[in-house]
Amino acid sequence: MISLLAFVSIFLAQSDSDTSARAAGAGGAAGGIIGLIVGVLMIAGMWKIFSKAGKPGWAAIVPFYNYVVLCQVAGRPGWWFFLLLICLPIFFIIICFDLAKRFGQGAGFAIGLILLPFVFFPVLGFGSAQYQGAQAPAPAAAA
Repeated sequence: MISLLAFVSIFLAQSDSDTSARAAGAGGAAGGIIGLIVGVLMIAGMWKIFSKAGKPGWAAIVPFYNYVVLCQVAGRPGWWFFLLLICLPIFFIIICFDLAKRFGQGAGFAIGLILLPFVFFPVLGFGSAQYQGAQAPAPAAAA
């Protein structure tokens, strides 16, 4: 009975004012525009990253395939895409660190790729960083 009373009180407390509807619509429009801008930045950044790595840039606009190519650019096999589907955060972090290493960047840049990808992916793509691919580790100094 209490839950029914709570439901009725919430239902009755709703407002039908036109002002609140306009405010919600404006917030939705602003959110949509921001989402579109972030999406375009990510696609442009990934396109340039793929091009620098010798992969087709158009792969950035193909859903799911773009993560297969991202895994390959980061030096991981393409089947890592399935690991991304299972547990995105953990494997995305690993791929970001590998991607930063492949472009000669450090751990700080990798953290930027993780936390602000819509900024750091375009910086990596349009910046001066060159794709280094799989490089052999530097030989140890002889004793």
